Amino acid sequence: MLNVPRPLGELEDAVMTRVWKWNRPVTVREVLEDLQQERSIAYTTVMTVLDNLHQKGWVRREAEGRAYRYEAVSTRAAYAAALMNDAWSQSDNPAAALIAFFGMMSEEQRQALRDAIRIAQGPETPEPLNPPRNPGSAPGPDER
Repeated sequence: MLNVPRPLGELEDAVMTRVWKWNRPVTVREVLEDLQQERSIAYTTVMTVLDNLHQKGWVRREAEGRAYRYEAVSTRAAYAAALMNDAWSQSDNPAAALIAFFGMMSEEQRQALRDAIRIAQGPETPEPLNPPRNPGSAPGPDER
């Protein structure tokens, strides 16, 4: 996971989006060819961005001949979570920040949040039919 979340720049995000989406080691050429479908960009620019991302710890690289293959160090979900956590931790009123954030969410996003909370809490354990009573309390109806 990323230690110090910092939003990616526009071009860094465009490059990382491809690295995350493909979920495998990629070359500068592959990223370049995909980016060129949207914009005019030079090979050296993509190479510099990937090198910067490597130096910042976003990607690891492995030499392949005279080039490198780059692979994401963490997932896009982990990046988004780190950004949200960073923003939330900077609030002077975390509860109010969450309420405002929830207010911005679509119903679909709220359902995703409910699903995520359910998953994070783990399987629910059913309550016992006859919960143990505290010592010194009145006996239950079937104990009289």
